[in-house]
Amino acid sequence: MEAGKCSSPSNDEQKWRILRGKATKNSCELSGEKILRQKGILRPPWYKEEHIAVNKPELPCGVSELKQYDGPQCFVIPGNHDWFDGLQTFMRYVCHKSWLGGWFMPQKKSYFALRLPHRWWIFGLDLALHDDIDVYQFKFFSELIKQKVGDNDSVIIMTHEPNWLLDWYYNGVTGNSITQLIHDHLKGRCKLRMAGDLHNYMRHSFVPSDKPVSVEHVLVNGCGGAFLHPTHVLRNFNELYGTSCKSKASYPSFEDSSRIALGNILKFRKNNWQFDFIGGIMYFVLTFSMFPQCKLGQILQDDTFSGHLRSFFSTVWDAFIYMLGRSYVSSAGALLLLIAAITFVPSYVSRKSRVIIGILHFAAHLSAALILMLLLELGVETCIRHELLGTSGKIFCSISFVNWEYEGYHTLYEWFRSVESEHFPGPTGLRTRIEQWTFGLYPACIQYLMSAFDVPEVMAVTRNNICKNSMDSLSRGGAVIYYASVFLYFWVFSTPVVSLVFGSYLYICINWLHIHFDEAFSSLRIADYKAFTRFHILDNGDLEVFTLAVDKVPKEWKVDREWRYESKEQLSHLRQFPSKWTAVSSQLDPEKTVRIVDHFVIKQTQISVPEAVNGSVTS
Repeated sequence: MEAGKCSSPSNDEQKWRILRGKATKNSCELSGEKILRQKGILRPPWYKEEHIAVNKPELPCGVSELKQYDGPQCFVIPGNHDWFDGLQTFMRYVCHKSWLGGWFMPQKKSYFALRLPHRWWIFGLDLALHDDIDVYQFKFFSELIKQKVGDNDSVIIMTHEPNWLLDWYYNGVTGNSITQLIHDHLKGRCKLRMAGDLHNYMRHSFVPSDKPVSVEHVLVNGCGGAFLHPTHVLRNFNELYGTSCKSKASYPSFEDSSRIALGNILKFRKNNWQFDFIGGIMYFVLTFSMFPQCKLGQILQDDTFSGHLRSFFSTVWDAFIYMLGRSYVSSAGALLLLIAAITFVPSYVSRKSRVIIGILHFAAHLSAALILMLLLELGVETCIRHELLGTSGKIFCSISFVNWEYEGYHTLYEWFRSVESEHFPGPTGLRTRIEQWTFGLYPACIQYLMSAFDVPEVMAVTRNNICKNSMDSLSRGGAVIYYASVFLYFWVFSTPVVSLVFGSYLYICINWLHIHFDEAFSSLRIADYKAFTRFHILDNGDLEVFTLAVDKVPKEWKVDREWRYESKEQLSHLRQFPSKWTAVSSQLDPEKTVRIVDHFVIKQTQISVPEAVNGSVTS
């Protein structure tokens, strides 16, 4: 929060002032959710790394009270991530330290109240993991409002989670104590509620009406998150504390957000290649019991394209009926997938809708798996009919006086022996003696090594034997070899399709049904669209709000030359170039690409005699 004189600068001047403006007296940084320790910054002489701050604020030497300190101050509220370890890390580096990354921290607890110039207040609330404040915070803030907040003062309430949006989205009610604090205690003095948590930017403002207004503006800015959240799923939010409100700004825009969701269809596999392992195995389990398909003659014999299609889908249907009536592995896999698909639908959706969406999702995967299975079988059958794969011929092999006979598995080895005999004859019988000396291991090793590189023939020969003599005629080892060879090709064949089906499911859900907003956008792993919000109190008491954004974040950085030339003995907030890093590409330099995506002014309540107050801290 920056307080001071302000003229009417141009848009570019405003942006430059916000970016390059030095932190001064009565300046503070409000933050939540993320705590970063910046290295390479000169620590004040009075700061000791191992020191635990007991009596806050621990003022520097020569400063008798907090309002005399001329450096920047930082106040932080914890988010859900900070509570994962019971707030231990937050307390260690915020409440038990007096300095962090060039900022002075007078904060004693996980919540705070700041009294600012021109009758402005900031309440920083700690929601923990319960989406509401506890009784101790409620008592603290309610008594503070009663004793110190004037009737014409204005209050900004900051929480880590925007429960006004999430309650509407999830159709729930949370934050009853906060609501009571706003309605019954502030009574219209809350001019702005702000939060993070959602990784986007949205601002809603009340629509003037005859109804009393509890909060004039609500603002969400969580653009510092690891990935982007959509905005278009929240475009229909239009009621705030019983009064109508309207969306005034969003980043990215609703149209851009909807367009970005298309990446689930086009880029899901690229961004989530690990999903291939799960998806390929899942599809193979669904079709395991349907291999091989021996009655494919009708599909290949039809003369018309429509006849081919009818026969093809009729065979797919027969395979589905076989799976339901006679298979074990595929039926069990299908049942597990159906349960997983229904369970995967968010719990806030009605039970009927969850079942319908889950069944449709399951049906899409099962249909795709059966179609891919039949296409693979048709490919093998076509190769056999055109004699591109061998399925007959006997090979006799002797290893250590044990005779084995194989039918059709080693056509590649046959070809090798014929070429070897033709071009490398052995009139002295050396080849035969080597076979005897190695007890048959020499030809056997070459034979099985070549069969390993001739997987299609293994599939074709075993498939032909199963279709002639049934599955019972196949030994356990032969079955393992057959299904392993089928899995190898089917996995490669199916992984692009399973990613396409799942990505399409996420796209339909996020753009049409407005569900899965976490899963659909976290899968895209978008690190761009970063933004931050800054405030400025004008001389007349109005609050000016800026939100600046960078559409594309640089991925490569280098040490800033200007930073190197500055005195390392100077505190960071007094430097002209306090940041150590700059973008490698000048075109992606945030100082050149940053733009203002939202700018508005909140009017201060007018009184006849203005109250002069200094920036003080109550916590």
